[in-house]
Amino acid sequence: MPGSKAERFAKAKASGADLTVIDLEDAVAFADKAGARAAALSQIAADGEGWAIRINGIATAAGIRDLAALVDSPLLPETLLVPMVESAAELAVIAGALGERCPDLVPLIETPRGLRLALAIANHPRVTAVMFGGGDFSGELGVALAWEPLLAARQQLVLACVEARKPAIDVPFITLDDEAGLAEEAARARAIGFAAKAAIHPRQVPAIRAAFAPSAAEVAEARDALAAYAAGGERAIRHKGRMLEAPIIKHYRALIARHEELTHA
Repeated sequence: MPGSKAERFAKAKASGADLTVIDLEDAVAFADKAGARAAALSQIAADGEGWAIRINGIATAAGIRDLAALVDSPLLPETLLVPMVESAAELAVIAGALGERCPDLVPLIETPRGLRLALAIANHPRVTAVMFGGGDFSGELGVALAWEPLLAARQQLVLACVEARKPAIDVPFITLDDEAGLAEEAARARAIGFAAKAAIHPRQVPAIRAAFAPSAAEVAEARDALAAYAAGGERAIRHKGRMLEAPIIKHYRALIARHEELTHA
């Protein structure tokens, strides 16, 4: 949600998203940056639960002003999204300035250099997730913001996040009236290992939730397989024409854990 649209904050929060992000960067014109920053911090002061702020790039004048305002703010958001991150040193600047008060950091990987250093970025101790900034990345490559041109970059980012044991968040789907396209892209993102997908409009949230939630059939299959594996002494067995062994069981257990997490959220 643009920080310059404070009147829309409540509607955005009511969408049911896991995290509602007030944007101070791309969605805000330069002339509106100061007002957006003040509105964002005012929201955090009034009710900071479930909110994040996307600051401007830390190497920009606006980003420096954002960080200074955060240093002086008595209350901080739970999470900071940090755009255009190309090294872990940028995150160290934020963490150093905010000290023990530093919120969870979600860096956005939006350039080839950032992708090349994604593992080091993801490994920063303040990082809790990493987001793919496909819009800027597609601009860097000179390609469309579409699935096929960005698939290799998405896969590389997922691999870095898996190695760092941090979840990867996919780029928003920008065509607001294409619900089928959103559902398809969200399903594809989940299939290659993304843990979540960002939304740019409240009405996108239900489709994204549905795509990332295990289906009833997947849950039933996982439970059946886990029961068979347990009955077989937790050794590799043949079950319904497939081999069940430790790596497959690990996947099924993760699926059940995700189902339980969403059910009791």
